[in-house]
Amino acid sequence: MQAVKFTSQRTLIALFAASAVGLGIAQAQTAAPAAAPPHTTTMASAGTQLTIRDIYDRLEAAGYREIREIEWDDGRYEVKARNAQGERVRIYVSGHSGDVERARPGK
Repeated sequence: MQAVKFTSQRTLIALFAASAVGLGIAQAQTAAPAAAPPHTTTMASAGTQLTIRDIYDRLEAAGYREIREIEWDDGRYEVKARNAQGERVRIYVSGHSGDVERARPGK
């Protein structure tokens, strides 16, 4: 009888430990999600962001050709392309309005 009681206690301790681990995992899964990355929060608060396709179409309609790179940088798109005269340019376009903020000679 003593052996059965000792085995039951060990079993209860093992079950208790397993339950504690299981509850810890469940707690971790139901915890609040991590904060959104800073760029997501910034874009959401600043309004709707135009897509790369929108930017491409607007620049092409404005006469830019050979649009090679479109990268998001600090609330605007940085674009490498050629202007109507065939010169390489770097263009900075608002990510929200699509307006060309600045164009300068590119490399």
